[in-house]
Amino acid sequence: MAEKEAAMEEALIRQLTQDVSQWVYRPDIHTEEELWANFRAKLDANNMAVLDGAKLTDVEFGRVQQFVLDQAQTPYRAALWLAGENGEAVIPLEREDASLGSVHLMAVSSREIAGARSSYEVINQFIANKSDAEDRKRRFDVTLLINGIPMIQIELKNQDHPYMDAFRQIKKYSIEDKYCGLFGMVQMYVVTNGSDTRYIAAAQGEKLNETFLTPWVNAKNEPVEHYLDFAREVLRIPMAHQMVGQYAVLDAERRKVILLRPYQVHAIEAVKAASAQGQSGFVWHTTGSGKTLTSYTVAKNLLLIPGIDKTIFLIDRRDLDQQTSLSFKAYAENDIIDVDDTANAGELVKKLYSNDRIVIVTTIQKMEIVRKRYTNEAKKDSPKAKKLRSLRLAFVVDECHRTVTPETQRDLKKFFAKSLWYGFTGTPIFEENKRARKGDLARTTEGLFGPCLHNYTIKEALANHAVLGFQIEYKDSLSHDQIFDIGAQLHVGTTDELASKDFIVAEEKVLGAYYKVKSEDIYDTDEHRLGVINYIVNKAAGKFRLQAASKGDAYEAILTVPSIPTAQKYYRLIKDFVKEGHVSDKIKAKAVDFPRVAITYTVTENDEGSIESQQAMKESLRDYNAMFGTNFHIDDLSAYNANLNDRLARKKGQYKLRKEQLDLVIVVDRLLTGFDAPPCALLFVDRPPMAPQNLIQAFSRTNRIYDKSKRFGMIVIFQRAAEYRKAVDDALLLYSNGGTSDVSAPPFAVIEKAFKEALAELRKIAAEPQKVDTLGDIELKKKFAKAFQKVDKLRGEIQVYDEFEEKDLSDYGISENELNDYTGKYQNVLEELRHKTETEDIDVDVEYELETVTSVTIDYRYIVALIQKYVPDDDVLVAPPVEDQRIDEHIEALSRTNPQLAGVIGNFWSDMKAQPAKYRGQDAMTVIETQIESIIKTRIEDFAREWSTKVNDIIAILHTYHDGDTVTMSMDYDDYKKNHEGISKLKYKRRAKEAVVDLIKKIRPLREK
Repeated sequence: MAEKEAAMEEALIRQLTQDVSQWVYRPDIHTEEELWANFRAKLDANNMAVLDGAKLTDVEFGRVQQFVLDQAQTPYRAALWLAGENGEAVIPLEREDASLGSVHLMAVSSREIAGARSSYEVINQFIANKSDAEDRKRRFDVTLLINGIPMIQIELKNQDHPYMDAFRQIKKYSIEDKYCGLFGMVQMYVVTNGSDTRYIAAAQGEKLNETFLTPWVNAKNEPVEHYLDFAREVLRIPMAHQMVGQYAVLDAERRKVILLRPYQVHAIEAVKAASAQGQSGFVWHTTGSGKTLTSYTVAKNLLLIPGIDKTIFLIDRRDLDQQTSLSFKAYAENDIIDVDDTANAGELVKKLYSNDRIVIVTTIQKMEIVRKRYTNEAKKDSPKAKKLRSLRLAFVVDECHRTVTPETQRDLKKFFAKSLWYGFTGTPIFEENKRARKGDLARTTEGLFGPCLHNYTIKEALANHAVLGFQIEYKDSLSHDQIFDIGAQLHVGTTDELASKDFIVAEEKVLGAYYKVKSEDIYDTDEHRLGVINYIVNKAAGKFRLQAASKGDAYEAILTVPSIPTAQKYYRLIKDFVKEGHVSDKIKAKAVDFPRVAITYTVTENDEGSIESQQAMKESLRDYNAMFGTNFHIDDLSAYNANLNDRLARKKGQYKLRKEQLDLVIVVDRLLTGFDAPPCALLFVDRPPMAPQNLIQAFSRTNRIYDKSKRFGMIVIFQRAAEYRKAVDDALLLYSNGGTSDVSAPPFAVIEKAFKEALAELRKIAAEPQKVDTLGDIELKKKFAKAFQKVDKLRGEIQVYDEFEEKDLSDYGISENELNDYTGKYQNVLEELRHKTETEDIDVDVEYELETVTSVTIDYRYIVALIQKYVPDDDVLVAPPVEDQRIDEHIEALSRTNPQLAGVIGNFWSDMKAQPAKYRGQDAMTVIETQIESIIKTRIEDFAREWSTKVNDIIAILHTYHDGDTVTMSMDYDDYKKNHEGISKLKYKRRAKEAVVDLIKKIRPLREK
């Protein structure tokens, strides 16, 4: 029998307050007034000296409250204040007695953890204030207070419920604006059903993304799931305070709080412990698991070690226009980190020479300039040189094998004799793949930095949902038989002799012989490249998720090739492929502007082929500028590359729009390491196999967590299939710490079987869509909803496989139209279940977002482009009526997902068919857009009249509203009363807000194109 939630609460509080714990249970705090009173008492106690022994007056505490409420408007803003200056959050206060001047009150400090002026209290069943009289009463289960401020909120469900129910409850409370007042300070949520526990950084309403719910693991990467075990590991003192104080990072660019994952915390602790003992070492965290964030926090926390003067975060100068420096700037904007990306090594010397204990981010090249400057004969014995040599520095090196060579490190260690070195890598160099011998220089990561202080492999990251696995497919343009035939022609052996060998051996011999005779790679032909292009453009729609392109939710891809000339050939061939009309109608129907392509590579000045490379880059820059309205030139490629990186990463709002996105970027080596773009789901490989570490680095561009539909990083390899299979298996085995089965996606047959079984289960509950209406029992409706969600998830998964591209839903005994009808019935059932959740627990994910319902959405621009073909030219005098059943079918398909937009297009098309001459010489897109804006304008004006509000307010809400946002608009109750009787002012305001949200949801689809 499941433990009751009340009993779980008691057990949790007992765990938090027993033994030597410093949490104190406060059963007397349940209301906002009691919470403020407790906070006031903490302020008085902690600031006795500042207040000269007197307590805050009521007027003064009123000023304190207003200041705190201003900071508590969002979790991010609260975090900015809590971070304070050097980890101390203070409240500026003008004293009521003006002669006493102003003071700064210490509220909470992350420098005083588990001692001094820090207090730790537990409260439960806190009653949130109601927004209005009709609001529902909400209670919070367990809350942890630090210095009287709510910092960690824990929501409990028993084992009869999934932990996601607790998460959804927190999200609902947030949307209802229950986390307000002092509770606006909460930085961390914990959700549990007793058996499974997760934590997540606080965010507002709809910005709370379940993707970032994180399980805890201990230092050995063993899961800690039970809620009491989690409390022992994470919610004890000092750990809980460290989580929201030292292990919370503020991302200024995205304005969000980031809580480190457990393996990041353990790595930081391991480095701190090693540094305290004067030991160097390296951290092996798999690519995609947030190494830059980990190394950033390590660099910051190393300053807590008294024996370290400064921390130096080293990057390669190539990364200055890439993400490492940009990420550091975003994290460091409100921190004690000095991001030094100036070109002047003299500035670096000043920072090194100063007495400030800071973190300096600089390049390895600049550090080398400083070393050489103070080892030459003229300066080596100068006071400055001696001071620099004596510094106790901790070097933190992100992407350590790309940043520092063994020779450079040896020179720097010799100069900075008291330095410690900490390397971070996702792909260490082991004995199995060690560097070539070069004197007595280090050949492995351990040889370069010292022992591995903490590891977190692909396998462990997958188990903890920190990264995605890989789906790897081989599309070699040469079959086995073709290889054997070529081998026979080149007298490598007869076809039978070659067939009797291990195919890897046969492939290697034949391709080697071909190169020897022809002096060129067998795959280096336009015929091969055009085959690759045709696959990427016309056969990978499911992988790109092109059905979501119009909403800006399609995935993007990298194509990596062996050389710059090959990259340029691919770029020109793709342009010609599109220009010559080889993009299929099926693809255009999903995304009329697919593919949007760019290219990036390093342009040199004096190497062989430099002139050709520069000319080709100028051409691609012109295309890029025309596509996006930019103005990049060959003499400022760093700006172009930075813009390209941002566009691919889509972390800035403007790049979430389809018109600002790329589908494919062609590279040689650039972007294959140290580049984080979560929407990148695809890597196309047309080059010989790379070294194991480079292979995993390249593959890992695709396995960042992004959204629910992205389940794997997808890799498609176009040459040397046998050699690649072995190289991939060896690399995955090496970097997954034993075994690759958990790293790779299941084969198509497994997913297909699951999809068929899910469809059969759906049919068993409701044999056809109409039967859903006869499901009178609520339990049957719940079963139907779950079964349909399972079908939807599996369809989203199966459609990325190539085998599915050749199939149709009819192959599985169901049509597209029938599945759409099931979708409609499902939406009705889900709406009923949502209402049920207000009064009872419903074990169904009512917030589940369908993944494949948009797969029937026809691209709006494609339909309009088809219609445009029938618009008569200016000089056409007589235009007979037109007909095109294909356009009718596309509009009908669009009406299932966006009936409002389909209605406008349908009306225009009907009129066009009957009177084409009426639209002679006109642009169909302009006509339709004008009609849409007219409809929107009329509806807004009608609404403003009906509800006595202002048009400009509604327009502002239309542009900015997100689900869960609080609506603000002017409302004239006295004017409204003139035409509406019997409604209170409170109900009027509530209904007007509900009505405007409903209006927005109805007219926004007209702009969702």
